[in-house]
Amino acid sequence: MSGSNPPTSPVPLSLEHHLKHFFGYDSFRPGQREIVEAALEQRDMMIVMPTGGGKSLCFQLPALLKPGLSVVVSPLIALMQDQVEALRDNGIGATFLNSTLNSQEVRSRETAILEGKIKLLYVAPERLLGERFLPFLDIVAAKLGISAFAIDEAHCVSEWGHDFRPEYRQMELVRDRYPNIPIMALTATATERVRQDIIQQLTLRNPYIHVASFNRPNLYYEVRPKTKHSFAEVLQIIQKKGGSGIIYCLSRKKVEEVAYKLQQSGIEALPYHAGMKDVDRTTNQRRFIRDDVQVMVATIAFGMGINKPDVRFVIHYDLPKNLEGYYQESGRAGRDNESAHCSLFFGYGDVKTIEYIIEQKPDPQEQRIAKQQLRRVINYAQSSECRRTIQLSYFGDSFPGNCGNCDNCCNQKPVEDRTIEAMKFLSCVARCREKFGMNHIIDVLRGSKNQKVLQYQHDQLSTYGIGKDRSADEWKILVRSLLHQGLLNETSDGFPILKLNDKSWEIMKRQRTVEIAVEPQREVKAITRSLAVEVENLFAILRRLRKQIADEQFVPPYVIFADKSLRDMAEKRPQNLREFEDVYGVGSNKRDKYGQVFLEAIRNFCQQQGLPTSSGSASFPVPNLANVPSYSQMQTWELHRQGLTVQAVANARGMSPTTITGHLVELMEMGREVDLNLLVESERQQAIVHAIEIIGDEKLRAIYDFLQEIYTFEEIKLVRAWWRQNYVQF
Repeated sequence: MSGSNPPTSPVPLSLEHHLKHFFGYDSFRPGQREIVEAALEQRDMMIVMPTGGGKSLCFQLPALLKPGLSVVVSPLIALMQDQVEALRDNGIGATFLNSTLNSQEVRSRETAILEGKIKLLYVAPERLLGERFLPFLDIVAAKLGISAFAIDEAHCVSEWGHDFRPEYRQMELVRDRYPNIPIMALTATATERVRQDIIQQLTLRNPYIHVASFNRPNLYYEVRPKTKHSFAEVLQIIQKKGGSGIIYCLSRKKVEEVAYKLQQSGIEALPYHAGMKDVDRTTNQRRFIRDDVQVMVATIAFGMGINKPDVRFVIHYDLPKNLEGYYQESGRAGRDNESAHCSLFFGYGDVKTIEYIIEQKPDPQEQRIAKQQLRRVINYAQSSECRRTIQLSYFGDSFPGNCGNCDNCCNQKPVEDRTIEAMKFLSCVARCREKFGMNHIIDVLRGSKNQKVLQYQHDQLSTYGIGKDRSADEWKILVRSLLHQGLLNETSDGFPILKLNDKSWEIMKRQRTVEIAVEPQREVKAITRSLAVEVENLFAILRRLRKQIADEQFVPPYVIFADKSLRDMAEKRPQNLREFEDVYGVGSNKRDKYGQVFLEAIRNFCQQQGLPTSSGSASFPVPNLANVPSYSQMQTWELHRQGLTVQAVANARGMSPTTITGHLVELMEMGREVDLNLLVESERQQAIVHAIEIIGDEKLRAIYDFLQEIYTFEEIKLVRAWWRQNYVQF
């Protein structure tokens, strides 16, 4: 037979083939292939890759291609359990040993390891270094071999890391005991100082070092001013983005309040904070991970080790304390590399709250650092520069700007020259002898005749009344900008007094100009979704099917398929197993395991819809946001519905009857049902209604006078609100 001879050995399969077979991905993310190749060469490694960058695959794929057991060290029980579930669903032998298992379960898993059924073993550092476990690992090394140690969250090794854990320092014992087994250290955030400390502490030998960019291009960053309409904007973000989301708040009280208001607005939301019982936190976390609820409202206690890749939005309803925390918390969005939304609401009330928290720190050095970190957050929030440029510079990662995926780059804020106004303000500070705060100086500029201005005879100053052309809010924006640009100082001893500095005098001498970014007015608009109706409808059906399968298997939905896979199915609408395998994230195991049931759902949908159909758009109704009661109002309403009088509700809540009456009036105006008979006697109701019908309902004083001052204003307010609710139609 003519022609060339066949090769004597089979052609080795490519890494891409193994990637598709085990994980369903067609290609590697940036840097992953080089890391896997270095791991297969038995090299020590130092890997810094941000959340969502694909760190796990960097040690999982080499573990499957090398003989022996790979040991993964992780401090987070929730994370190791999630990763093991995901690996098992891909048909990969993986298990964990941690404190959640009883002795029989531990023995069973150790047996499976010794029988060669397990390729990846997840353990906590405490167990790895335990007296009983190391001898067991010696047996594994002798019988099967250990292919590598992967040290996840490796920043815990370093005292300079943001989450140092002393037990991680003992990891050097692993190197001493198994000197020839490669070690891969992985972390999401580490400065150069931390990286070098990790290398030294783990005794990594000539390691392959990979430091990925901290840039998350799929995340859209924005800062919004915190106003009385902010909750309405939160509702719109939730409706626009859809999918799962996290809302971070500073306090436990705010967490409870926001979660309650979301529930009242028809959003499935749960709270999570350190003040809750462990069982309640665990339950709420599990319900969020498994898509039983859409939104988790939490303090920063929530998030570490939560392996939920399909979080579509993260909202900071309150200001974060530092940029590193903000980067980590916002980075929990879009870990599947799909687009996600990160919003931060910036209000100066939050600044004062954080400053108070900082002042409780006993160490002056800690206070100084915390204040510096807070200042950087404020500068970030107020800056008109590219958000990414500011974030990445914090980690020493340069970025040229113009990212095209943040509010400042997409909507350039107008910058205005305010030098003249700054000169007026600073001159007034000087004439008040640098002994007063911002509000007093503004009062002087705007010509106020309040007691304090007159007491100090500041109405006699040359700067008195020269700032009437600007509102108080406009002056406050200017002053805060001066402070954040370092053009004016403010004392921080609990009495914020304004002080001039060298730059202040340069402004007054016309040697320096002042420019500030002006926040454009935001409008709350109805939201529409631009994606094709049929794709969105099929995507929703596939999500429900995924949830049903996940519940049957007691795993989170994303373990079955990622959102990106479902959306790819909805767009491609595969009709057979061959086409189904072309879907993102579908490997041979998932094809065989789930292909038929998802194909059936897709075929049924296509048949019902007669696809292909014309594209269109679907819109989300925007709720009447003015009719969303506050958390405090709802507490009053719940007590009222139990039959309590105004006085009884006031006693129960520790508030005045006038405040409770105000709540009930506002609730009636929002259309809530209030029993007027519990509040005002029937005969008195009739008299007030009679007065309203004669002289109208516009002026309370007129009604009060007409009734000859026999009825209280509270009674009149309640009856008037009831009358408007029941008799005024237009």
